[in-house]
Amino acid sequence: MPFHRSPLRTLTALGAALFTTLAGAQGWPSKPITLVVPFAAGGPTDVVARLLGGAMTTSLKQTVVIENKTGAGGTIAAGAVARAAPDGYTFLIHHNGMGTAPSLYRKLTYNPLTDFEYVTQVVDVPMTLLGRKDLPAKDFKELLAYLKANAAKVNLAHAGLGAVSHLCGMLFRQAIGVELTTVPYQGTGPAMNALLAGQVDLLCDQTTQTTQHIKAGSVKLYGVTTLQRLKTLPDAPTLAEQGLPGFQVVVWHGIYAPKGTPKEALDKFGAAIKAALKDPAVGPKLAELGAITVSDDKLTPAGLQTWLQAETQRYAPVIKAAGQFAD
Repeated sequence: MPFHRSPLRTLTALGAALFTTLAGAQGWPSKPITLVVPFAAGGPTDVVARLLGGAMTTSLKQTVVIENKTGAGGTIAAGAVARAAPDGYTFLIHHNGMGTAPSLYRKLTYNPLTDFEYVTQVVDVPMTLLGRKDLPAKDFKELLAYLKANAAKVNLAHAGLGAVSHLCGMLFRQAIGVELTTVPYQGTGPAMNALLAGQVDLLCDQTTQTTQHIKAGSVKLYGVTTLQRLKTLPDAPTLAEQGLPGFQVVVWHGIYAPKGTPKEALDKFGAAIKAALKDPAVGPKLAELGAITVSDDKLTPAGLQTWLQAETQRYAPVIKAAGQFAD
């Protein structure tokens, strides 16, 4: 017996086909986009993501949803994005942790160098070396003498294994040749609160978190970790100029997508990020936090890939020497 499609079914099928054709013709994006942040809401990386996401929502004409997926130094979020559907609707913003994870974690579920598409770098955020308000040392010279004389009693806080504050602390200890007791916290907020309360002696953290406390006089500033002084803290000397030549640590941020994400989505998302960085509602706010938009050669997929490879190689011997690993 021949099969006869009812007129209603035929119209329904034609309507579905027409909808699919029109949706495809609209191109990317045709629905909200998720930007995954590996750290808690309100943290420095989250602040950068939300500033960018708001401006990108306007330019892309689709909502950029910020999803905070925390844990294990950012590796949970990175692993989830690596396994996500490569359809152009999931992206990752991550910092230096993408370059340090291969050395820090013995059982990493993804390869940062091969399991992602590169989109672009975004901003660099300088670090600051801080002490509790009542620490005896008045300046960096006195701090070095104090640390060498009291190494067994001094502790250095950080925001958890693999956090940039942790890496900065490792580099600082190696640079001065003094072993200090490290105290891990679950994020930059708790670490800073401990410093403000005088429960720890030192903390290396980024300007997005520390500038307000420095200007309020709630902590002692011993130096910044860039090679040049900062416009936002012009009177603060660099650690490099105070006896640690070449000492440089910045929190760099990159944007990634699952391997196989369509080029159209990568290109348009990258273009939207560049437009957001120039947005008068975004750029000044980032600058107030001490964030520095990266140079044009880094605002490309190739620029991010080159930088990630270099950072991975840079931190491997530092982490190995420190002997601090996680499963």
